[in-house]
Amino acid sequence: MTKDRIYAVDDTGDKPFRFDESVARVFPDMLRRSIPGYAASLEAISSLAARYVTPATNCYDLGCSLGAATLAMRQGIRVPDCRLIAIDSAPAMIEHCKSIFADDDGIAVQDTPVEIVLADVRDIEISNASMIVMNYTLQFLDIECRDAMVARICDGLLPGGLFVLSEKVVDADPDMEQLLVDLHYEHKRRNAYSELEISRKRAALDNVLVPESVAAHRERLENAGFSHTGVWLRNFNFVSIVAIK
Repeated sequence: MTKDRIYAVDDTGDKPFRFDESVARVFPDMLRRSIPGYAASLEAISSLAARYVTPATNCYDLGCSLGAATLAMRQGIRVPDCRLIAIDSAPAMIEHCKSIFADDDGIAVQDTPVEIVLADVRDIEISNASMIVMNYTLQFLDIECRDAMVARICDGLLPGGLFVLSEKVVDADPDMEQLLVDLHYEHKRRNAYSELEISRKRAALDNVLVPESVAAHRERLENAGFSHTGVWLRNFNFVSIVAIK
């Protein structure tokens, strides 16, 4: 695993965060050290796939990056004739994702094929889906696009289908929000990020990653037509929400 040193070097300047080749090379280490509970969320996605994926349906990983959630679903699927579609708009991520799946030994019980697509998630057709995952992706879309995106996800799911939405969130209570931010930065320090790296990453993500509250996400999901929603995993200001159609 290549170590993330992107914001430790002097040539990052004030460039906004992008999912380019430099990020793709270090992305697994970046996620491991930056997002508390990330590994646990992948384990749970695999368990949810075993429970909710039904035969002869599609499963989507929207904003797949290197395909970690796709792999988690593939390992959990226990039924035949399913298809996994992994979509991302970053060419560097897609190329690395294809390499990872080329090396995958197919440890899923069923030999579920994976289609890896370079596209904007807002442009793809979603249909006949029993499970859809959006792992830390919606937060990078313009806020005015998010209602329509979630509505399209709900429309593409079969009755009883599952949507997993993982996001960085903000708390409505300013004091609680500051505590959660402080805890997150301490998590980064414990994982050997320097103060300079933390500061530079924060600046690079400003106006690129725009978080919302849990209440805003749940309201959007309910308005889109989901019957049941709830937070199933939370670590500091990172949450994963499940929604059932």
